[in-house]
Amino acid sequence: MELPLVVGVDGSEPSLRAVDWAADEAALRGLPLRLVHASLWERYEGPWLAEDIGKPAEQVMAADIVDAAAHRAHSRQADVKVTTDVLPEEPEYALVRESRTAWAVVLGSRGRSSLTEALLGSVSVTVAGHAHSPVIVLRGSHDNRVRSGARRIVLGVGEEPADAAAVRFAVEEARHRGVPLEAVRAWRCPAHETADRPRSAGEPARSHERRAAEGLESALRDVPADIEVHRRTVEGHARRVLLDAAAGADLLVVGARRREGHFGLQLGRVAHAVLQHAGCPVAVVPRKA
Repeated sequence: MELPLVVGVDGSEPSLRAVDWAADEAALRGLPLRLVHASLWERYEGPWLAEDIGKPAEQVMAADIVDAAAHRAHSRQADVKVTTDVLPEEPEYALVRESRTAWAVVLGSRGRSSLTEALLGSVSVTVAGHAHSPVIVLRGSHDNRVRSGARRIVLGVGEEPADAAAVRFAVEEARHRGVPLEAVRAWRCPAHETADRPRSAGEPARSHERRAAEGLESALRDVPADIEVHRRTVEGHARRVLLDAAAGADLLVVGARRREGHFGLQLGRVAHAVLQHAGCPVAVVPRKA
């Protein structure tokens, strides 16, 4: 049985844009789409939902939310199979559980008000940090339709051993979209090893850059030959390097690792920063145990 692409919907326009993105992704990959509303979201969204739907707040029902999302998905991709469900739970718990039987989970990242925006940010980070499947968080109003111009998938490669799951995910995204894969690894020269020291000092900056390039090659060693790959090593903080690289990209892919003694996944500082500030959708891919 094919695992579905799960979308967390709350009735907001950003969550409906997440439905658009997910419907396109489901069509690209031939996956079913599952739209899930965790009904305890309504305590935050009720007044705004009532205004959008044109009903008194007390008449706004969870069914209205999933029905609107299903209509949006069918309008976007008529051939994608769509199912819906309403779960009487907090969204983060419902979506983490959904991730056990999902190909991936897709979430918006903005709400109608400062309160709901903070809630959505918290839900996105929590789900990305604990999910069993990849989690894609939609940033801004990014559209998943075929676009003209320089299109690419960006893969962030860290200092730890290569995360094969994240690499595979990024490769498959590049393949399905027919775009290049840009693999980026940041490196830094420690403060006590400045790049302007004499050559006799061993050119420390060059050695750090070389190690970064070797790590990048190791991470990409199993990428199929038919995938166009651009390799980049960039000096600087990893967060800033990836945020700069993600500008205008179709998708930024980063890995997340399990930590012994913790529930699910724990996001590192880099993954947390790109979820909050990237200019494109971000996929957080868990490393398989």
